[in-house]
Amino acid sequence: MLDANLKTQLQAYLEKVTQPFEIVASLDDSDKSRELSGLLHDIVSLTDKITLREDGRDARQPSFALNRPNGTISLRFAGLPMGHEFTSLVLALLQVGGHPSKLSAELIEQIQQVEGQFNFETYFSLSCQNCPDVVQALNLMAVLNPNIRHVAIDGALFQAEVEARQIMSVPSIYLNGELFGQGRMGVEEILAKIDTRSTGRDAEKLKAKAAFDVLMIGGGPAGAAAAIYAARKGIRTGVAAERFGGQVLDTMAIENFISVQETEGPKLARALEEHVKQYDVDIMNLQRASALIPASHAGGLHEVRFESGASLKAKTLILATGARWREMNVPGEQQYRGKGVAYCPHCDGPLFKGKRVAVIGGGNSGVEAAIDLAGIVAHVTLIEFDSQLRADAVLQNKLNSLSNVTIIKSALTTEVLGDGQKVTALVYQDRHSDQLITVELQGIFVQIGLLPNSDWLKGVVELSPRGEIIVDAKGGTNIPGIFAAGDVTTVPYKQIVIAVGEGAKAALSAFDHLIRS
Repeated sequence: MLDANLKTQLQAYLEKVTQPFEIVASLDDSDKSRELSGLLHDIVSLTDKITLREDGRDARQPSFALNRPNGTISLRFAGLPMGHEFTSLVLALLQVGGHPSKLSAELIEQIQQVEGQFNFETYFSLSCQNCPDVVQALNLMAVLNPNIRHVAIDGALFQAEVEARQIMSVPSIYLNGELFGQGRMGVEEILAKIDTRSTGRDAEKLKAKAAFDVLMIGGGPAGAAAAIYAARKGIRTGVAAERFGGQVLDTMAIENFISVQETEGPKLARALEEHVKQYDVDIMNLQRASALIPASHAGGLHEVRFESGASLKAKTLILATGARWREMNVPGEQQYRGKGVAYCPHCDGPLFKGKRVAVIGGGNSGVEAAIDLAGIVAHVTLIEFDSQLRADAVLQNKLNSLSNVTIIKSALTTEVLGDGQKVTALVYQDRHSDQLITVELQGIFVQIGLLPNSDWLKGVVELSPRGEIIVDAKGGTNIPGIFAAGDVTTVPYKQIVIAVGEGAKAALSAFDHLIRS
């Protein structure tokens, strides 16, 4: 199952296992069960700390549980955790085997003190770059607290469950049989939802913090670069972010970040965070900004308030809140979001295997999505508002070579139709004839660009007609001491490498402002 190179790497990791445990597999006579058996035999052949039994009786087959002799852990994989989930498997083996996690002592204690019974189920796809964060977070929580149980389920392998629960977006997380959440979630966010007392405690802790010399709002490439450059100046630096990594976390292949030939968004986001942590930077996650109160006088403190009830003050601010997927804003879109309307083809594409879908948007992201989906689904209809596609020629050539793709130009999507549970069709208007045309399908992937995350700044910081923060050559806004960087600004070309440079520039400008004022 595993090639020689992967076995060598895995054996090195498994040397960190200190506490013996067993793998209990539940198998049937399917090809996937035979593949899983081969994978598990490869694993146990690499260490004497792990044993294997194949007499499990779990209803989900193939699946396997990782069990300690004292029976204090309930952690299971249903399916073959390869692809993006192979790292989740390796981490689970290490953590069940006694290797400590990198979580802070405070977070570990909070997990261990959570009371109640929490039976989590996570549906993932092997091509989903968002899913491992959820799987790894819940696996670790199951290792640390016997009240927390977790099973990670390959949605493409257990189609009957996916159909029964009407799952059309991954990761989808269920708690005690009820939908708990969809999309990327980390340990802190999951804890905040199951330990409701933590939000208030955390807000009070943030309010009590001393003022920062420079505070980044946003933890994407711009915010991370700004934090590094500021911290290297020896000034008090903080980062308050809704999620560290920002939009990069939702990016699949990255091949144009200079000096890095190829990487993936989540991997780059982790590298950015680890780099920031090399410096004395106070990172505050799960903080979504809601209001900005500029300093009332020169030399005063700017204040940022957050939806959690927390607030922070700083001598200078760098606004780097990035952007989000642009929505169609048509009837039915919100009703069927996660029920056929999706924004991440890499994550949710496998759930539409053999079905008919549409991609909205003819730019690079839309055409790339259509190409990827064409290899999974029965048919793709690409709908573009303009009279021509805007994607690079090489992508258009590839798209035109695919037999199961229909391209419709000069079309305005007007409505998403469904049966109350899931998407059944899409309606578009032919811009030449004004005729309304219905396309029957099961999925719609929206790829029509980005919107700046600047709603909370309206009426305070000067914005462009498109809602972007207007900045000068040094990243300065119309308010002294407040700077901005990245996709939320008017700087053209929304690229990671540009955001990094703009973040560094904003930090240097903030430092210059501090020493001059």
